[in-house]
Amino acid sequence: MSDSNRLVSKITINGSLEAIWHELTKSNEPQAAVFNAWLHTQALVPGASLQMRTGDGRNVLVIGKVVEFEPPHRFVHTFRFTQYDDPECTVTYQLKQLEQGVEVSLIVDNLPVGSRTAKDMKGGSSMILNTLKAVVENGRPALGTRIMYALFAKLGFMLPKRTRAEHWPL
Repeated sequence: MSDSNRLVSKITINGSLEAIWHELTKSNEPQAAVFNAWLHTQALVPGASLQMRTGDGRNVLVIGKVVEFEPPHRFVHTFRFTQYDDPECTVTYQLKQLEQGVEVSLIVDNLPVGSRTAKDMKGGSSMILNTLKAVVENGRPALGTRIMYALFAKLGFMLPKRTRAEHWPL
């Protein structure tokens, strides 16, 4: 973290730009790297709304708007957890081809200092990148991550009522 309201995480993945880009932007199946959530959006174009929903579609975990979409190198969107009243931040995925693989940067700007969002993003960003690496390189997340996702699916009924999809129309 370079300053208090910016989080920068990076990882090098042995895979193609296209495979990594697909994992970060797919909307036709769960995004294993992003806590097995489903991306729902009007379109992946600047200004379009987006959501990350639970697998059953009953809960919306994240809302935002697409800011930039430059396949297969840069995807920027606003980000706000629906369960918190924290202000939104901006998430940037940046992919750079290197000789030894693809460097993936996950950058969070305007992170609300001292917030629950900041705490969750600090822990979640490295998990997202490590899971992305496992999915691209090995075809699936690590066993511990798969077990955690199975528990998430079973315990969805415990999510706060404010996250229910009817409260967050797309």
